[in-house]
Amino acid sequence: MSKNMLMITLRKSLIGTSPKQRRTVKALGFRKLHQTLIKEDTPTIRGMVDRVPFLLEVEHTQGEENG
Repeated sequence: MSKNMLMITLRKSLIGTSPKQRRTVKALGFRKLHQTLIKEDTPTIRGMVDRVPFLLEVEHTQGEENG
């Protein structure tokens, strides 16, 4: 069974953003510009992405469940 996953890339710098937006990006797990993370497509992750859509690039992918 495969899960819906999101491939999220940090495309823009955090310079000039509010502290709340910076905390959201950090909570997603980003450490560097142009870093790509794969996260499970959950309402929590979607809400975080919707807070800073101008900084991110999001693609939908299918993930394989291990086990």
